[in-house]
Amino acid sequence: MKTMNYIKIGIASSILSIAAGCTSFLEEDLKSSLAPDNTYTSSLGFEVGATGLYAIARSEYNTWGENGAFMHNGACAYEVLQISTDLCRMGTVRDGSLVPFAEMTLNPSTLFVGSYWNWAYNLIASANELLIYSEKNNNWDYPTDKQLYQAEARFFRAYAYRTLVYLYGDVPWVDRPIDAGDPLLFEKGRDPREMVMQKVIEDLDFAVTNLPVERSVYRVTRWAALALKSRVCLFEGTFRKYHGLKDWESYLTACATASKRFIDESGYSVYTTGTTPYLNLFSSLKALDTEIVLARAYNTAIGLKHDVNGYLTSITMGRPGLLKNIANMYLMKDGTPFTSQPGWETMQLPDESRNRDGRFAQTVRTPGYKRVDDTAESAPNLAATMTGYQLVKYLTSAKYDSYQASTSDLPLFRAAEVLLNYAEAKAELGTLTQDDIELSINPLRERADVADLSLTEANAHPDPYLASAETGYANVTGDNKGVILEIRRERTVELLMENLRYWDIMRWKEGKRFEKPFTGLYFPGTGSYDLNSDGVDDVCIWSGSKPSTSAATVYELNKDIFLSEGDRGNIIVHTDYVRTWNEERDYLYPIPTDDRVLTQGAITQNPGWKDGLNF
Repeated sequence: MKTMNYIKIGIASSILSIAAGCTSFLEEDLKSSLAPDNTYTSSLGFEVGATGLYAIARSEYNTWGENGAFMHNGACAYEVLQISTDLCRMGTVRDGSLVPFAEMTLNPSTLFVGSYWNWAYNLIASANELLIYSEKNNNWDYPTDKQLYQAEARFFRAYAYRTLVYLYGDVPWVDRPIDAGDPLLFEKGRDPREMVMQKVIEDLDFAVTNLPVERSVYRVTRWAALALKSRVCLFEGTFRKYHGLKDWESYLTACATASKRFIDESGYSVYTTGTTPYLNLFSSLKALDTEIVLARAYNTAIGLKHDVNGYLTSITMGRPGLLKNIANMYLMKDGTPFTSQPGWETMQLPDESRNRDGRFAQTVRTPGYKRVDDTAESAPNLAATMTGYQLVKYLTSAKYDSYQASTSDLPLFRAAEVLLNYAEAKAELGTLTQDDIELSINPLRERADVADLSLTEANAHPDPYLASAETGYANVTGDNKGVILEIRRERTVELLMENLRYWDIMRWKEGKRFEKPFTGLYFPGTGSYDLNSDGVDDVCIWSGSKPSTSAATVYELNKDIFLSEGDRGNIIVHTDYVRTWNEERDYLYPIPTDDRVLTQGAITQNPGWKDGLNF
């Protein structure tokens, strides 16, 4: 199989969303020479077609500053999901299209609701086209080429259908190209979730068997297919368990089996190089294939750049920040909960940072933090973060801080997630052993310099903070309650900002978490504060008469900054709206209005959503 080209190629294909006019991913007009009948006539033609699949798949998460976004040329699609979670909070919503997701007021006509649907069916249609033509072609360079390209196509079809089922539930299964005049375009209704997910697993099993075993962070392999199967089966199994659907055990068993095969055969491991290995893993310009299985490539020479550095450091961008409830989840080094420490509620950043899980200081700015390629310590900049917990995960050297300048690869799948999937699946099945924990959870804790997890101890003493309905997950019950809570903790801090939190909350049926207040650092009152203990004041909060101060950031209380107890407390973010979660409706997105109109009701609406249509 040829080396992946990082260009966007328009492939002439018949797509389900043609009638909706969804062709914005194309950078140039399609040329007749790229018509399928002319393209799919040799291995080279199928390489062109496969490259087109990568281009469409890539467009799902185009980031700020990356040109040619299929979703939208402003915001990146992952923000739509991330902004709705309890992980971190944007101070400003730069792109107005994100407001319905930030404030949880979306409806069937909201931009990204339809964008995800169209993107997925676009990818599915292109994959189907390649599959159909591969059965017709007899001109292959190598006898294995047919299976290789079919495996890639089926991987991406599974990837797209995974997104559709996650978001919309029952969706139409289509396994052949559909042109604009095909009656199926207007008549096809929704297929049951169970049927679609079984098709997804069939596609992934084919991909596992026929994709290359050689590592490639930029092209799908057997290991990427196993990682995706692990992710999909964990989602479906736990979604079914916590939403009261049948047959959840079979999916969790499939997750455990796929994960174990990945662990035993792939050769991937937890990256441990350097004194800050977790930070290094995400600040590396090129994806580190010790742990990273598949990544989005970026390269200045071919114009693929993003704006992660600018997003995390600029005072005019989103000003994102970790939320206090997530900061509380990071353990102490000895493995005890931070929330078991005396006075944890009123600790300021220097104190709450001491003796914590190493990932805390490698995810947010804490005392001693230094930028990549810099020797000077950098304190949190409250002008660039609404919560005070300024994120550093993905942050690279300051020379990439200018707009649209970041070129670091962004991971899509990594071994750590598969380890966590394995542990969670077995814990939910009731088959987790201490040996399983040594294989999966404890390598992550060891990298973070945290004491090992004990199955017996965790189940004997479930963490009250994680078990609480107010701060944790009250719906976890049974003999494995304690260890399931600990695995959720590990998943939260290990996979933070990797676009998995929204899906986790959906499958655990914990949507009410999204209604919690957005809070940040604790301040005992007005005054000047040294946030990184370097002897220099970083922020001044005042009331009454503005003081003379050397602090870089100066805020007037109850005007520029709000605290939870009025004159003291945790920073409160977004006091102008309250989010409301509908437990009977919001675990699925609405079906886009355009597609309901297109099919005149053949595609039905999800429960609880109103689109103004009478069918």
